[in-house]
Amino acid sequence: MSAGADQTPTSSTYVEKGKAFDRDMNYIPDRITRDARVPEHGPRDVPLWPVEPGRYRLVAAKACPWANRTLIVRRLLGLEDVLSVGLPGPTHDQRSWTFDLDPDGADPVLGIHFLKDAYEKRFPGYPRGITVPAIVEVESGQVVTNDFPWITHDLFFEWRDFHRPDAPDLWPADLREEMEEVMKRVFTEVNNGVYRCGFAGSQEAYDAAYDRLWVAMDWLEDRLATRRYLMGAAITEADIRLFTTLARFDAVYHGHFKCNRQKLTELPNLWGYARDLYQTPGFGETIDFDQIKAHYYVVHTDVNPSGIVPKGPDPAVWLTPHGRH
Repeated sequence: MSAGADQTPTSSTYVEKGKAFDRDMNYIPDRITRDARVPEHGPRDVPLWPVEPGRYRLVAAKACPWANRTLIVRRLLGLEDVLSVGLPGPTHDQRSWTFDLDPDGADPVLGIHFLKDAYEKRFPGYPRGITVPAIVEVESGQVVTNDFPWITHDLFFEWRDFHRPDAPDLWPADLREEMEEVMKRVFTEVNNGVYRCGFAGSQEAYDAAYDRLWVAMDWLEDRLATRRYLMGAAITEADIRLFTTLARFDAVYHGHFKCNRQKLTELPNLWGYARDLYQTPGFGETIDFDQIKAHYYVVHTDVNPSGIVPKGPDPAVWLTPHGRH
């Protein structure tokens, strides 16, 4: 049993009695690079597409933490005018993410009602989950890639000709080795760790997942006691990857996924850090708590069969002083 990020089936696909959650990390591996060059890092023996302003559309639901990363990076790098964005609604059925927030329920650029249409146009009978984020070629209407870790990487390294002049250095060369170690632990233990708790198929699987998550959360709390951001004094890709989980922690993961040893608001360093990022241009405006809660509490029918969406917590707390300067 496995599931990708963030796939369209309901949680009955995810929760398998007696088994631990196992995320499917098989994505469309294509890369979009400058002049379709072979990239320096990551998968190299894959189809390569050239960076071209206006050629592609990023499809990224605000509800999804993995897609949320791409919205933040696109905004921080100033790529809004060269890479358009389509925003699916927060809820869906087993068919696909849908564009129900748009007039007539169709993406205004791609003209499709279901993201699945872009996948099927390139791969008829596409056998895996229809995931966001996805990059779609506008003219052909075909999906190019949904390999979310490399989408944000390549937006930084391969789209540099189109970055705004003061774009942040999200991948400092002198920190890359350590940063990749940090990001690996953040992904396996926190980003994916909350899902491992929420979709555990047995008490034993849940207990193990819960313990792993909180070991990592304590490590992060300690790390952030001596530095403003994960890698030091400046925001990097590592912070973006952690932030999208923290933004959802109290609203969803604490209760819905049973990650309830403590709330984020009860962890002084992580809570101050999360608010610091939220109040930084490029972060908070990508967060829609209503969409986030609707996605998890409505779509995950096994975890929340009533479909009731909680009213709290109050999002105003995210604007309180963070004291991290």
